Amino acid sequence: MSLLNQELAIDLGTANTVIYQNGEIVLDEPSIVAFDVNTNKCIALGTKAKLMHEKVNPGIKTIRPLKDGVIADFNAAEMMIRGFIKQVNSKRRSLFTPNLKVVVGIPSGSTEVEIRAVRDSSEHAGGRDVYLIYEPMAAALGIGLDVEAPNGNMVVDIGGGTTEIAVISLGGLVVQDSLRTAGDVFTSDIQYYMRQQHNIKVGEITAEKIKIGVGAVISDLDEEPEPMIVRGPNLMTAHPVEASISHHEIAHCLDKSIAKIETSILHVLEITPPEIYSDIVENGIYLSGGGALLRGLAKRFTDKVNIPFHVVEDPLHAVARGTCDALKNTDRYTFLMR
Repeated sequence: MSLLNQELAIDLGTANTVIYQNGEIVLDEPSIVAFDVNTNKCIALGTKAKLMHEKVNPGIKTIRPLKDGVIADFNAAEMMIRGFIKQVNSKRRSLFTPNLKVVVGIPSGSTEVEIRAVRDSSEHAGGRDVYLIYEPMAAALGIGLDVEAPNGNMVVDIGGGTTEIAVISLGGLVVQDSLRTAGDVFTSDIQYYMRQQHNIKVGEITAEKIKIGVGAVISDLDEEPEPMIVRGPNLMTAHPVEASISHHEIAHCLDKSIAKIETSILHVLEITPPEIYSDIVENGIYLSGGGALLRGLAKRFTDKVNIPFHVVEDPLHAVARGTCDALKNTDRYTFLMR
């Protein structure tokens, strides 16, 4: 019967899509599609499409179907999900199309229309049974927290499109906030800073490399990364120029965006019931998502909030792991899903 049934856990992220099957990662690709403008046919997905991004001619278009954690382009999203599922299935040998059971992570601040778009895209891509789970809940499961226990835990998941802040107790979100300040905004901040301070025009991909290479949120780091050389055209003359970028500069340029996340964390803590608040102080707050990899983030938040922050193991895949856990136990976790 395993040939007739297939179960996939999908973390449909703004930056990356991760698919788990049978408890292991079978796909981890950038959430991007390249297609032919004239025929509207998909040319490339994931990594191949990302290599084309910002380098295409007028006959080819690259699209990131998700913006701010939700589907912005329905057709491209469906094309992408279908293509990724096809890649996973290329390893299977079956004469029949399997019954596809899918669990997909969605931002906790999603509207009914946005939730419907994810469900429809998954169904059109071949999903027979589609379950949706809120990302902070999936992150909590992926971290290994007992979400059904009568004590409080707080998770801050900084993804590509949204920052999810949630207090979880007894299998539900007690307090939650979904903020559209996350990885993509950090990348835009770096692009703006390079234009303003160094007069250099850099693309999205270069700004992302700077974020990974020297990204930090405090100047005083235990292990300081080497400054990064960035090359690009001068905005005034179009002559090639280069600049050495240090983590101090990136900490300064990301300061306003990080401050917004701090304000949101403090707001969520303000409206948290006192008994749950005391549990959070005792357990600490868990940081997951790609944004958690920014150097010095846990220290900055700890100093600001006076509650210890812990960066979880493999924060990039925490939501995907939790989605996989929910898929294995759909009967047990029915109350967590939509």
